[in-house]
Amino acid sequence: MASLCFCFIIVFLLFFNSIPFSIQNTPPLTLTYLPLSHRSAASKIRSASLQSSSGGNHRLSFKYSMALIVSLPIGTPPQAQQMVLDTGSQLSWIQCHNKTPTTSFDPSLSSSFSILPCNHPICKPRVPDFTLPTTCDQNRLCHYSYFYADGTLAEGNLVREKITFSRYQSTPPLALGCATASQDAQGILGMNLGRLSFASQAKISKFSYCTPTRRNNGNTKPTGAFYLGQNPFSKAFKYVDILTFPESQHSPNFDPFAYTVGMEGIRIGSKRLNISRSVFRPDAGGSGQTMIDSGTEYTYLVNEAYDKIQREIIRIVGSRLKKGYVYRESLDLCFNGNSMEIGRLIGNMVFEFGKGVVVVIGKERILDDVGRGISCLGIGRSERLGVPSNIIGNFHQQNQWVEFDVLNRRIGFGGAECSKSV
Repeated sequence: MASLCFCFIIVFLLFFNSIPFSIQNTPPLTLTYLPLSHRSAASKIRSASLQSSSGGNHRLSFKYSMALIVSLPIGTPPQAQQMVLDTGSQLSWIQCHNKTPTTSFDPSLSSSFSILPCNHPICKPRVPDFTLPTTCDQNRLCHYSYFYADGTLAEGNLVREKITFSRYQSTPPLALGCATASQDAQGILGMNLGRLSFASQAKISKFSYCTPTRRNNGNTKPTGAFYLGQNPFSKAFKYVDILTFPESQHSPNFDPFAYTVGMEGIRIGSKRLNISRSVFRPDAGGSGQTMIDSGTEYTYLVNEAYDKIQREIIRIVGSRLKKGYVYRESLDLCFNGNSMEIGRLIGNMVFEFGKGVVVVIGKERILDDVGRGISCLGIGRSERLGVPSNIIGNFHQQNQWVEFDVLNRRIGFGGAECSKSV
């Protein structure tokens, strides 16, 4: 299991109409960010259409540490459930195993809870919306198993349940997993392009978030902003297309539900690295896909790209290299010294996309202080995840607006002081 921890605190205030569901302007709720193992980027699933929201928008705020955890009111009456906001996976699920009574969902207390039987269309094993085929349990109920990139597993029954904010405000029943076995206290709020994701079922046409610069002191956590629907800052965003691929190109190494973009290259300081743009495009077997993923903490690149970055950074600050040190079994380019000090020597890093769109990773955000006077490049080899893809994680989305415009199949970027955007 790859130990890719990530955490967020988010305060989540949103209100929903009854069927058809849409997000309305209302005062905000609260979301929380806590440590958790990485799960994104492992869903290997078919594509499905996504419907647009019928209107409205909502603004939320969150506290940033390592990943985004949303507290959602599930059921009737509502029970607060912590769920990782994850743009890299599809199935949303909540904890139902009673091992953590303060966070686990109790179906017996909800009048809107129902379990899907084996003969439900979603439960047909030939529908590849799950990493393993669904099965019938001994009670003829639909059982699911979902593997993630770090090797962890969540399994339980497929259910339908509402997100209920008041007697008059709720979503229609959504298909969720009710996990009876998992390694974590939190669930997952799947936000990718799959038909069973929360974004798809709730008909959210666009959403965006602004991740502030995080602090490693563990005491105070900066606040960022999160929008469901229209973002008032979007006029300043620069957009890249979400790439689509023919069905024939899909393979076990390819995730057609991911937010896939076409990266063109990488610069470090004033130097553009000699990396072919083909490295950032999926090959015939699906390897090389480049994804924007809120649920992965760090960035992960295929070997051909990672090796060029490693060579250039060692050329600049190799004298400070901490040889043989690997952080959380994933980051192997680490140095003795403060991340800010070493970052100044390296300079800014720039991710280049199509249409001239660039995302600037400030020199103060290239490395992560991991304790004991050690700083590690916030980029690892994707082969350590067992996923031959390029994944841009939330660590390199700090001080950036990232908008997922599902309706128009594009992703927007906009530099910002995210702690001041709240």
